[in-house]
Amino acid sequence: MRKIFVLLILLLNLLMAVDIELEQNSSDISKLNFQDRVYFGEAIFKGNFKENQQFRYNPNYILNIGDVISVKMWGAYEFSAKLPIDRQGNIFIPKVGDVHLLGLPNSKLKSKIQSTVKRVFNNNVYVYADLKQYQPISVFVSGAVKKIGLYKGLSTDSILQFIDKAGGIIRGQGSYRNITILRNKQTIKNIDLYPFLLNGQIDMFQFRNGDVILVNPVYNFIEVSGDVNRPYIFELLSDSTSVQEVMRFIMPKPTANHFMVTTWQNGQEITNEYPLSQAGSVFVTKGTKLKFFSDYYVNNIEVKIDGEHKGAKKIMVRKGTSLYDVLSNINFTPLSDIKNVRLYRKSVANTQKQLIETMLKDLEAKAFTTDSSTPEEANIRTKEAEMIMKFVERVRKVQPLGQVIISKEDNLGKIYLEDGDRIVIPKHSNIVVVQGEVNLPNALAYKENYTIDDYISACGGYGERANRDKILLIKANGRVIQHSSGDFFADPSSLKVDAGDSILVLGKTDSKNILITSSVTKILYQVAVGAAVVLRAF
Repeated sequence: MRKIFVLLILLLNLLMAVDIELEQNSSDISKLNFQDRVYFGEAIFKGNFKENQQFRYNPNYILNIGDVISVKMWGAYEFSAKLPIDRQGNIFIPKVGDVHLLGLPNSKLKSKIQSTVKRVFNNNVYVYADLKQYQPISVFVSGAVKKIGLYKGLSTDSILQFIDKAGGIIRGQGSYRNITILRNKQTIKNIDLYPFLLNGQIDMFQFRNGDVILVNPVYNFIEVSGDVNRPYIFELLSDSTSVQEVMRFIMPKPTANHFMVTTWQNGQEITNEYPLSQAGSVFVTKGTKLKFFSDYYVNNIEVKIDGEHKGAKKIMVRKGTSLYDVLSNINFTPLSDIKNVRLYRKSVANTQKQLIETMLKDLEAKAFTTDSSTPEEANIRTKEAEMIMKFVERVRKVQPLGQVIISKEDNLGKIYLEDGDRIVIPKHSNIVVVQGEVNLPNALAYKENYTIDDYISACGGYGERANRDKILLIKANGRVIQHSSGDFFADPSSLKVDAGDSILVLGKTDSKNILITSSVTKILYQVAVGAAVVLRAF
C-alpha cells in the first residue's frame, strides 16, 4: 500500500512540475486576463452572415463577365430574356446585336442598352434593363481565421460574410482593425471592423474572383473594466492612445468619475489613479488595464438587509458605518426578533472555507499514509480511503455562511460593517428544529421546560449512528453550545433551549484509525457550525 501511495505522489509531483513549466514558459507580455474577459467584437462571427447573399441594388457596381442582365423590350418589337455577359463582355439581343457591358457601372446599364437599341429601332420601342444576378466568385480567406480556405460567394457580398464562412477570427490572435484585401498580390483596401461594431458603418466593396482577405495578427490590447457598459478587451490601432479616445468605445456609466491605469514595469504592477477630467492627457499602451469607477463606491459600501423588516433590501452606507447605525434606521415589524439579529460576512465565510480545506487536506494525507500490516488490512484501508475521498468531495461542496456571532453583551456601535455584509432580521419563532442523527428529524413547537434530551426523545430518540458526545445546541443568534448526553456536570442554564433554537446531532465515524476518526469528527463539527449542515461521514 505504501509503494502504491509513493508512486501516486511521484506521479502527482511530475504532473505539477509539468503544469508549472508550461505556466512559466507561456508568459504573456500584456498580463491581461484573457480567459475571463471577452474580446470586443468576438460575438459577431457566429454564423449569422455566412448563409446570406446580397442582391441589393448597387449603382456603383462594375459589370463583369458572368453577370446576368434581365432585358425587356416592348412596343414595335417585343423581347424578354435573362442574358449573361459573355467572355467578350457582351450580351446579345436578337435584331439588335451585341451590347458591350464589361466595365460599365450598374447605374449606366439601362441607358447603354437603350442607346444601342435606338440605333436599330425608332422611338416606339421601349426598353427596361436590370442586373438580375451578380457574378459568382471565389475568395481566399487567410491569416488568423479558424478555417483558412477558398469560399464561394457573390462579388457584392460583404467581408463579414466571407470571414464568417471561414469560422470567424481566432480569439486573441486575429485583428478586427487590421484586415487587408489583396488583389494580384497588391493591397487594394484596409478594413477596420470597429466602425461597424460601434455604429453599424461598413464600407461596401466589390470583390473579384481570386481576391484574398487577410486577417492580420493583433498587436495592441488593453483591458477595460469597472463602471462601463462594455467591459471588454479592446484593440488599439496605434502603440499609444489617450483614455479619451478609448472612451468612445467603452461607454462609461454616468456614475464613473475616476479611472485607474495599471501597467507592468520590471515585472510588477504599477497603478495610478486619475479624475475623468484628465482622460485626454493620460495615454495607455499595450497590456494596460484600464478601470473606471466612481469615488462614491470607493467611499461607500453595499449592505444587504434580509428578513423581517420594512424597507430596502440593499443600502449604500459610508465606510465606517456600524451595525448599530444601520439597525437604528431599520423599520422593524411587530414580528422582528431584534435581539437575535444575525450578521453574515464574506471574509468570515472565506476563512471558514480555508479552515475546512486545511483539515480536508490533512485527512487525505492520513488516509493515504496509514500503514497496513497484513494484506487483509491493506484491503480494508483501500476501501476506507475510497470512502474518505467521497466524503471529502461532499464536504468541499458545502459553502460556509460566514456568520459573525453577536450577543447581547456586544457593543454594536463598534462592529463596523464591510462591503457585501448581509444583515438578517429573524422573525419571532416558536419552533425548535431537531436535525441530524435522530430517528425522526423534525420541527417541534417550543415547550418551556423541555431539555435537549426531551426534544430528541420527541423525535424518536437517537439514531444508531448518533454521536452522543457531539450534540450541538445552536441558539437563535448563531451561538453554538456543545452538549454531551449524560454529562451530569453540565451547567443547566447554559443548555437551556429557547424558542428559535436548533439542535444538531452529529454522527459517528466508523473507522478503526483513531487519527482518521478524530479528523473526520472535527470536520463534521466545523461544517455543522459554519454552514449549519449535518453530514454523514461514510
